[in-house]
Amino acid sequence: MLVLTRRTDEAIKIGDDIEITILGIEGDQVKLGINAPKQVEIHRKEIYLSIKQENNDAANPSLNIMDQLKALKK
Repeated sequence: MLVLTRRTDEAIKIGDDIEITILGIEGDQVKLGINAPKQVEIHRKEIYLSIKQENNDAANPSLNIMDQLKALKK
């Protein structure tokens, strides 16, 4: 993990097209501004993990559901 120290209005670059700017610091919260191309998805980590879990659940239906579908065909 790279650890950087930045002050308000300072930024970091990730590659050529992503820039993260420190907009403000209030107590224990830091406000970030992120400039990135539209095709780059940006989520808070907890939202990203929730989306990932929902996608995994949708891709792997439970055996119970499969059994119910088989019963409907009979």
